[in-house]
Amino acid sequence: MQIARWVVHDPGEPMRLEEFDESPGADEVVIEVAGCGVCHTDLGFYYDGVPTRHPFPLALGHEISGRVVGAGAGAQDWLDADVIVPAVIPCGVCDACQAGHGAVCPHQIFPGNDVHGGFATHVIVPSGGLCRVPALDDPEVNPAGLELRALAVIADAVSTPYQAVKRSGLGPGDLAVFVGAGGVGGFGIQIARAFDAHVVAIDPSQERLDLVAEFGASLCLRPDELDHRELKGKVREFAKQHQVPGWRQKIFECSGTPAGQSTAFGLLGKAGYLSVVGFTPEQTTVRLSNLMAFDATAQGNWGCLPELYPEAVALVLSGKVGLGPFIEYRQLSEINEIFDGIHHRRISKRVILTPEA
Repeated sequence: MQIARWVVHDPGEPMRLEEFDESPGADEVVIEVAGCGVCHTDLGFYYDGVPTRHPFPLALGHEISGRVVGAGAGAQDWLDADVIVPAVIPCGVCDACQAGHGAVCPHQIFPGNDVHGGFATHVIVPSGGLCRVPALDDPEVNPAGLELRALAVIADAVSTPYQAVKRSGLGPGDLAVFVGAGGVGGFGIQIARAFDAHVVAIDPSQERLDLVAEFGASLCLRPDELDHRELKGKVREFAKQHQVPGWRQKIFECSGTPAGQSTAFGLLGKAGYLSVVGFTPEQTTVRLSNLMAFDATAQGNWGCLPELYPEAVALVLSGKVGLGPFIEYRQLSEINEIFDGIHHRRISKRVILTPEA
C-alpha cells in the first residue's frame, strides 16, 4: 500500500513528504487517517531534543482517528471500522500489563515515537487496543454531529486527563484544580465538571480562562497577576466556600512548565492529591517533605489505558466534553507552518491535521 508521510530527518528542520510502499504484518492494521492532532509532545520531539525511541527519520503524530482499510493475519475483523488509535498501545500480555500497569509495558507502541505516526495519509499499528467508534451517522449516538476527524484528539488530549481524573478518585462535590487550561487542561476541566466536581482553572492566558469558564471552571485565576500566597489563598477560600476538605482536593498539573509544576506542588494540602499530567524536559525544584508532612500523594500519568477509551468517547459524544471551541482543522500539507505557529504561540487551539483527499 502506498503511504505518504511527513518525515522528520533532523530536529527543527522542515519535515519532508515521502512515499512508502508497506503492508501490515500479523495482528496489524492499516488506517486511513481522518485526522491527527498536534500535541506539545510532538513539539518536544521536534524542537526540544526530547528523544524518540525510534531514531529519526520518523513521522510524528499520535492523536489519530481514521478508518481501517487494510489488515494483516488475525486482524481482519477490524476492516472498515472507524477507530481511534490509543497514543500508548500496551501489548496486553506481559507481566506489567497483566498487573494493570500497561502504561509501563516494555513492549508498548507509541505512534510517532516507536513507529511512524499519524502525520501521514495512512498509519500501520497493532490492532490490539484500538477503540472502535460507534456509528457517527446515528443522531442518537452522535447528537452533535461530530466528524471522525474531530475524535482524533480523544487519543491523547481527552483520554489522558480522563485517566488522570478517574485515577484520582474525583467525585461529586470534590475540588479539582487544573494548572494549565489549554489543550489537555481544557479538556480535563470539562471532564472534572462532568464528574460533578467544583473546578478551578489556573493559567496566565485570559483567552484560555474565558473559554474554560464557559465549559466548567467556576473560578479562574492568573498566576501572572497573583503571587503564590495570594493564589493559594484564593483556592483555599473557594474550597472553604464549598466545604471541601483537603483530602477531597485534587490538583492536576497540565501546563508542562517548571512554573506550573511548582505552583501545583505548592497547592497540595493535607491528604491532598497531585496528578502530574503535563511534561517538560526542564527540572523543577520542590520540597518533597511536603508529601510526608501532609500525608499527600503525587502520581504521574502516562497516556491512557485502552480499556478506558470507550468511556472517554461516550463523554465526548454525549456532549459533556465539548470539542468544537477547542480545536481547529488544517491541511496536513501545512504541517511545517503549523508547527512553527504553535511553537511561537500564534496558534492556541488544538490543531487537527487532515490529509488532502
